[in-house]
Amino acid sequence: MRLVVVLSGILLLVAAAIVIPCLLPASELPQSSRYSLLEPIRSGNLTVFPVVAAKSYDTAEFITLDEGIRSGDVVVTESGQAQGLVRRHQDGRILHSMRDAEVNRLVLVNNSKRPLLLLAGEIVTGGKQDRVIGKDRIVPPESDPVDLSVFCVEPGRWVATNGKADFSSGRAGGIIGGLVASPSVRASAMAAQNQQQVWDNVGKSRQAMAQTLIVNGASSTAVPEVNSTSSYARVMENKEVQKQVDSVAAPVERNYESVVHQLRDKNAVGVVVAVNGEIVWADIFASTQLLQKYWPKLVRSYATEAVITRAKLAQVSTKDAQKFLDNLTARHETSDIEPGVYRQTEITGDGFKVFELMSLLPKTGFAVHIAKMSD
Repeated sequence: MRLVVVLSGILLLVAAAIVIPCLLPASELPQSSRYSLLEPIRSGNLTVFPVVAAKSYDTAEFITLDEGIRSGDVVVTESGQAQGLVRRHQDGRILHSMRDAEVNRLVLVNNSKRPLLLLAGEIVTGGKQDRVIGKDRIVPPESDPVDLSVFCVEPGRWVATNGKADFSSGRAGGIIGGLVASPSVRASAMAAQNQQQVWDNVGKSRQAMAQTLIVNGASSTAVPEVNSTSSYARVMENKEVQKQVDSVAAPVERNYESVVHQLRDKNAVGVVVAVNGEIVWADIFASTQLLQKYWPKLVRSYATEAVITRAKLAQVSTKDAQKFLDNLTARHETSDIEPGVYRQTEITGDGFKVFELMSLLPKTGFAVHIAKMSD
């Protein structure tokens, strides 16, 4: 049963027509004193500040979307093709109702014996359209089919690829570790929850990337290839685009991995990200291990934002980045709860939004992932 918490003076927990008082103390969010920043890593107009936590948690049981799909334990498909995923109670009741395929809906089943972590911004390719996951969530082990909140990042297609309705993640077009959308596209899905805004930002990213290729003298075929597709994933799979992204991402990835290896015992768990001297994002995980699983996808996401943003070569200070990380003063909070599995809290402050995914599974009770974005 899904519950929605709305904070307006006093937090209310709403389930269907039932209103139940519920308190969500700010102390449940990680306190700023738990995090500190290391010296920044810079590559062109991209700056990344490694985040070190005072405490780390055991996240070994969680699997990622890439791991689950590669092993075959996780299946994602169009809702209209979910018949083979339907489970039944012993009394014969169907646990997942059948629906026709919809742009903003996919069905996922976690058949593994481990909980699955999904990050907003992860892209799954295939089906009738490529989609981007719209919210962080945890799917319990051996789950019933669940409806995913997704947004299309390929508006020009509504037909199954090669006649198949299933989706893939992981290696795509030579990109190892799959894709996380750039912060501007990711924010449209997470914060705005608006399909048109997602499409608009996908279009802007594609146009900006084509312009970057022209300025940097890419091959004569690269720009037409980028301009001829509506697929975010296919743009990112273009070899010339990969060269541009790699030129920014590779130095940051190497330096950060070195830092993580050196500071593993000190719990390097995330990053604060700035582009052109403006802080745009922060990703923080419950453990170094979890960060390392997502790092190849995340660094390319940040680098993509830097590539498509005209460089001003302005710099941001560690003091400013720490201030961004510390500010959690909320004007409004809402929470989306799946009892016993997770709670996702959205915090709106002055000039920022924070999304915290808290695990409610047995032996957890900690924030698995925190994303903070500038408005």
